[in-house]
Amino acid sequence: MRCPYCKTENDKVIDSRIANEGTVIRRRRECEVCGRRYTTYERIEEVPLFVIKKDLRRAIYERAKALAGIYKACEKRPVPLEEQDKIADDLEKMLHEKYDKEVSSRTIGEFIMQRLAKIDQIAYVRFASVYREFQDVSHFMKEIKTLLSKP
Repeated sequence: MRCPYCKTENDKVIDSRIANEGTVIRRRRECEVCGRRYTTYERIEEVPLFVIKKDLRRAIYERAKALAGIYKACEKRPVPLEEQDKIADDLEKMLHEKYDKEVSSRTIGEFIMQRLAKIDQIAYVRFASVYREFQDVSHFMKEIKTLLSKP
């Protein structure tokens, strides 16, 4: 590691600690030339996951976008915020386990809809109406009939 003060590469680690719930290692270092101390952080370099949109564009996966859709679908519904956040947590876990570089937006949408259907049917229909781009009431009715036919 290069000292930020004198720019030499002679240093020693004085202290190492785990930070940010185990995702970061914080190291206190001391330069052996100038004697000054400084802190470095070691993190895992994450490769971004790309979402393939319906029109085949690619965009970097953003948790905030998935959460915004979930929150909007659950707005004014008796769905605890913790359950909504858990959907996003479980989604990310599934994405990291099954996909390395790319995932379709359809996979993400279907996952969220499956989870919402188990928690709140109104939230499910709200999310489905945006995700599936319902054009008229007949699309709503078809989705509701499908929902009602499931046990």
